Amino acid sequence: MSIPANLPFSKVRRVGDLVFLSGELPIGPTGEIPAGIGPQTDLTLARIAATLAGEGLGLSHVVQATVYLRHAEDFAAFNAAYAGHFAAPFPTRTTVVAALALAPADVEITVVADASSAR
Repeated sequence: MSIPANLPFSKVRRVGDLVFLSGELPIGPTGEIPAGIGPQTDLTLARIAATLAGEGLGLSHVVQATVYLRHAEDFAAFNAAYAGHFAAPFPTRTTVVAALALAPADVEITVVADASSAR
C-alpha cells in the first residue's frame, strides 16, 4: 500500500517552537501493514520518530497526540504498545474510534512536538 504523493497537505510543519505532524499510518518500507494493533502501533511510532529526527527532535519532544483506532476493543493492546515508546511526563492524548481512510490500517497517529528545548 502506498499513499499518493500529490495529496494537498504537508507531512510536517514547524510554526515557531511547535512541530505538527500529519497523521501517520503503519506502512512498512515495502508498503506492507503488519497484522495486529501492537505491531501497527510500534511501526507508526517508529515512522513518527523518524520524521521527528529529521527536525532534530525525538519522541520525548511530543507534547500532544491524537490517536485514531479502527476498533474500540484494541484500546488496551494499543495502550500497552504506546506506553513502551514514551516516559513521564506523557504527552496529552485524545483517542478516537473511527473508520480510517486507508484499510487495513487499524491505527493512525498525529502529534505535536515542542522544539523549544532542542536548540
